[in-house]
Amino acid sequence: MQDTYGVYYYPIPGHKSIRMYVRQNQEVIEFRLHNDNDPQMWAEHGWLTYEAVRQAAEMYDRRNGNDPLRLYDFDVALNVLKDAHN
Repeated sequence: MQDTYGVYYYPIPGHKSIRMYVRQNQEVIEFRLHNDNDPQMWAEHGWLTYEAVRQAAEMYDRRNGNDPLRLYDFDVALNVLKDAHN
């Protein structure tokens, strides 16, 4: 899907107010989270590389069942970018 911000997917099914924008920047996939209920998020948080997300996820406590890599899904990002350019 695509809008004025760019190409995106819904990282949490059923929560259409949260979108994960993706772009390719010189062979590197980058992510940026947008939440309609928290408009400052877009302004306060820039683009993140998947490598930065992966490194941060290694430090994250997953015992509560939340895994950041579910939101920042590299395979989904590749597919939506591919679909947007076809």
